[in-house]
Amino acid sequence: MSAIDVFARMLGPQHVLADPAETLPYGTDWRGSPARAPLLVVRPGTTAEVAAVLRAAGELGLAVIPAGGRTGLAGGIVPLPGERPTLTLSLERMRRIRLLDAADMSLIAEAGCTVEAIQTAAAEAGRFFPLAFGAQGSAMLGGALSTNAGGIRALRYGSARDLVLGLEVVLPDGRVLDDLRRVRKDNSGYALRHLFIGAEGTLGVITAASLRLFPPLARRETAFLGLPGPQAALALFARVQQAGGELVAFELLNRRVVELTLRHGSRLRAPVPIEAPWYGMVEIASTHAGAVLRPAFEEALAAALEAGEASAAMLAENEESRAMLWRLRESTPECTRHAGPAVGTDTAVPVSALPGFLQAVAEEAAERWPEGRLLALGHLGDGNMHLALQAPGPEVPRAVWQERAGGFEEMVNHLAVAAGGSFSAEHGIGLSKLGPMAAMKDPVALSLMRAIKQAIDPAGMMNPGKVLPAR
Repeated sequence: MSAIDVFARMLGPQHVLADPAETLPYGTDWRGSPARAPLLVVRPGTTAEVAAVLRAAGELGLAVIPAGGRTGLAGGIVPLPGERPTLTLSLERMRRIRLLDAADMSLIAEAGCTVEAIQTAAAEAGRFFPLAFGAQGSAMLGGALSTNAGGIRALRYGSARDLVLGLEVVLPDGRVLDDLRRVRKDNSGYALRHLFIGAEGTLGVITAASLRLFPPLARRETAFLGLPGPQAALALFARVQQAGGELVAFELLNRRVVELTLRHGSRLRAPVPIEAPWYGMVEIASTHAGAVLRPAFEEALAAALEAGEASAAMLAENEESRAMLWRLRESTPECTRHAGPAVGTDTAVPVSALPGFLQAVAEEAAERWPEGRLLALGHLGDGNMHLALQAPGPEVPRAVWQERAGGFEEMVNHLAVAAGGSFSAEHGIGLSKLGPMAAMKDPVALSLMRAIKQAIDPAGMMNPGKVLPAR
């Protein structure tokens, strides 16, 4: 019996894709990593079906790549050339909210639920799920956990890892780890969930998760500011932390990013005159509907303007205005693409080290690639910056610019690590960061990771060639 027949009998023929025209989209991600079609795509609808798929894949000698919304940025779902035949296991049919307990501030969602669907379910129950990023409408929970997604509210609520109480995971041999307990305290041995969060499907398939919920943010104040530089942004960051309410987001963008977003985005307008070299977005909030945040926030912003920490400020007057500001921020990745190919990075450094780090990157980039254009945007509140060197124009072929500016990522990574930071903050390792993993990751840490991989997946069938560099 062929592999197609095995899985068609197991799941139904409509849930097994073999035509390359249908399977090719499952072999690339949002960044446009070189697409390679897997041999098959299967779409199980239950945890039991996922277990059956993995058992059969092992017997057939197939590699397995778990897939969600395919919004990743590191090539984590791309089959490797020359490897064994690959099966892509899509979780797109597993979209149930199994349980929502408003009193317990928790819910259990399947891996195919989009992040936005979980936000909506929580909101309908009068609760708040804080994980948020640009692709939340299509990114699925399983992928967000497998890459330990961060996003705009990590400053206040942490990354995906910090929002997980328990997991359900199907192991490579088809056994199911049922660790969906929703308790906040559990000292019964190793916290196994943390092995699978951030593992990018190399240890098993996350099929469901117990997630923490929070009280909704009843009051919010959001501001957009022109800034003289990252050092001033750091001073402003300290100031607004004492402006009342909870500081839930502090985003930092350079002028070129804002200009390109306004140029290529839709339904956007400049919140302030675009004259400063840097811009910040700040949001404070409270769960108390009667909280009065605006006067203290206005006072803090006025003091920042007087102190030279900001050169212009716009405070959102209503929900429409606030939504426009966030639409501007979330449109930046797509809009900047229009101006030409770029070599991108995903680094994090201690917040206090950001100004020196950004200055060092700018100086070295200007010296080595004077024709390039530096794009900088990220989450100042947690030290995570996305820096990219863009070609001088859209007419430059992507391959040409990748070769010309190929050393930019290595340069940025080395500066980040030297500043006490990381070469991968929220996008994962996948294929694209195997080089930095080999060169910069602590050898003892790599040795322990390989031992864990060998113990859980001795046949190496789960997402081979990702996360762990070849020896």
